[in-house]
Amino acid sequence: MESSFSSRLSEHNQEISHLLASLYSETISEKFSDMLRQRFAQRPKELRLLDETRLVNQNWYLDGNMTGQMLYTEKFNKTFRGLIDKIPYLASCNVKYLHLMPCNKMPKIYNDGGYAVEDFTSFDPKFGTTEDFRELTTACRSQGISICLDFVLNHTADTHTWALEAKKGDASAQKRYFFVSDKAKVDAYEATTPEVFPQKVPGNFTYLEDANTYVMTTFNHFQWDLNYANPEVCLSMIDNVLYLANLGVEVFRFDAIPYIWKQWGTSSRNLVQVHTLIRLFRLALEIVAPCCIIKGEVVMAPREVAAYFGTSQAPECHLLYNVSLMVQMWNSLATRDTRLLQKCLSDLPTEVPPSACWVNYLRCHDDIGWGIEDQELRDLGFDPFSHKQFLISFYKGTFPGSFAKGELYEFNEKNLDARNCGTAASLCGLEKALLDHDRYQEELARKRLLLAHSFLYFCKGICVLYSGDEIAQLNDNSYLDDPRLKEDSRNIHRPFFDWNAVGPNAVQNSPSMELFEKLKEITAYRASESDFCSNTIERIIGNSDQAVIVLQRGKKHLILANFSEHQKEVQFDSRAFGSYTEVFSKRVVQLSPSPFIIGPYQYLVLKRN
Repeated sequence: MESSFSSRLSEHNQEISHLLASLYSETISEKFSDMLRQRFAQRPKELRLLDETRLVNQNWYLDGNMTGQMLYTEKFNKTFRGLIDKIPYLASCNVKYLHLMPCNKMPKIYNDGGYAVEDFTSFDPKFGTTEDFRELTTACRSQGISICLDFVLNHTADTHTWALEAKKGDASAQKRYFFVSDKAKVDAYEATTPEVFPQKVPGNFTYLEDANTYVMTTFNHFQWDLNYANPEVCLSMIDNVLYLANLGVEVFRFDAIPYIWKQWGTSSRNLVQVHTLIRLFRLALEIVAPCCIIKGEVVMAPREVAAYFGTSQAPECHLLYNVSLMVQMWNSLATRDTRLLQKCLSDLPTEVPPSACWVNYLRCHDDIGWGIEDQELRDLGFDPFSHKQFLISFYKGTFPGSFAKGELYEFNEKNLDARNCGTAASLCGLEKALLDHDRYQEELARKRLLLAHSFLYFCKGICVLYSGDEIAQLNDNSYLDDPRLKEDSRNIHRPFFDWNAVGPNAVQNSPSMELFEKLKEITAYRASESDFCSNTIERIIGNSDQAVIVLQRGKKHLILANFSEHQKEVQFDSRAFGSYTEVFSKRVVQLSPSPFIIGPYQYLVLKRN
């Protein structure tokens, strides 16, 4: 294994030196190599064995059995040891990829849900010890579950050791951040760089009164931006990743990637140096811990996001979120019109490295932002402003006829823009139907929720379920009673997991159990069929009704989905003609020039006979 490491280091040494030289004037290649040697020497034997196995199958994560779940440790079962106790439950859900929300050491109050990191190499005491975490990754690995961990690239908490030393006036620590004493220089940066949260956190700098200077704080006053133009920051952060890889982390979710390189006179977004840095992180992992992969958080349209896959010669992220797919799913449910969803899937970039894979999701810990391009809306006859206002009010539940219940996030009084929050079940209408004691609307909500989840599971890529959605959990308004949480409406969809919904006292015909059992059936089937690997065909098949979408997966499967509450008579493109078996009902289906009837919010998974 030592010789394998040496071969990998030798193979990539020249590229590493070139990349580092493009960023830094001083030569740090030897420091970089020494860091890699040290971390490999510390790598446990069982992880080295996993490395060797995955080097034989480097695209292991493209398999159809890779279904994921993301969760807050404390809200799922309190601690790392609590998570170990629930591994049988996760295995019963066919989870192969478990994304833990941030759990590194964080400040008690100003922590942004863990995205303000106090120490990248230790864990917050509320979750447990480092040894507890190591035992968790080992236990998950024994069940074929890969642990994914958030890694915050862009900033630290203002209580991080570096920040504390910087506050004391330590010049070397201050160089790890952006300390600016000249207000004119601050203004020059603000002139070309957009704000991330203009309503809640205006500006990109915070004034430190005690030091009579400014520090860059793109996301919040307690999150200090790191200066990657300082080579010590680059080395330290890559070293932190390798340390966590040696604890058993197999997937790293790199947060807020586009922001990590700053340059005055630019937007400080998506600069070329960002790609250089991500390539260095990937090379470090490929050399020291080749069983590991990188998932990038880049919130843009797929054709712009795809640049972060890199190239076949120099790949960067292995996984990227398909944010647009999530947005178009919710748009299709509100409008009963799948044309933008079809366009989203048809327009997925194809010129990507063989290692590239999309991550699909319906909901997550964050809000829903309506990032639909204006021209795409105009092309379909929609006014962009009016349409986005419709979506905002629809998913708040204030639009006439809306089935949803949700909250707004980051409402802008000037331009009326906003984002939406809520659990999948509440946004799909289940909460409103139950409150209204409307059995018919409850039935539609159940169908709508199952349709949305099922369709995503059969799309190309890894589908990651947000914990609690598999049991149809509703909005949790208790956050309004907590002074620390009430100002952030995203907490409405961050409830504690309801173990009673799937425990021995669970009601068998409840919405929770119905969805839970159906999703287990779907994930099991997906894992059993090679057509649903992430490197197989995905193609839209034309049909006569805009509420219906037909998706070809692989060589033998068609997915039919009706995004409306009305029965539809549909005619298909001739490419769909043939004899099929609906895989869950075992019913034989013939697709021909004759109209085909599909029921309200019905989805069908057809396998060609």
